[in-house]
Amino acid sequence: MAAFVRVQTADFEIGAEIAALRAGKPKVGAVASFIGTVRDLNDGNDVGMLTLEHYPGMTETALEEISENAATRWKLIDSLVVHRYGTLYPQDQIVLVVVTSMHREDALQACAFIMDYLKTQAPFWKKETTSQGTRWVEARDGDAEALSRWKVTE
Repeated sequence: MAAFVRVQTADFEIGAEIAALRAGKPKVGAVASFIGTVRDLNDGNDVGMLTLEHYPGMTETALEEISENAATRWKLIDSLVVHRYGTLYPQDQIVLVVVTSMHREDALQACAFIMDYLKTQAPFWKKETTSQGTRWVEARDGDAEALSRWKVTE
């Protein structure tokens, strides 16, 4: 299993990314994906701009570890995480997660797992610009709750 990770300012083309991940791999029977975009509303305030910051090197390592962890839980062929940083505006794409496997359940579960871990464990910082001013985006309780479903109890 190969875990491909890119952190970049440039936008991505979803169809091209999926086609490249599937190319020459006839065992792929399932592709699951998630695309995150900038909303124009958060916590009741309009959002005019979102600035994402990250720690180069550390961010890529964290995303690779999350993807590799997914591969230990499900039978995957490949995974791809593309995450943007810099200044983004409503409707801009932020993140793409694509997972390929032989069967849909592995792909669907792994895709959800990667996104839940990415939302809570990847070192990104988000700052919103609203008509009320600029503010850092805090983690949501729902993100931690989503992550808890993947924890293994001993």
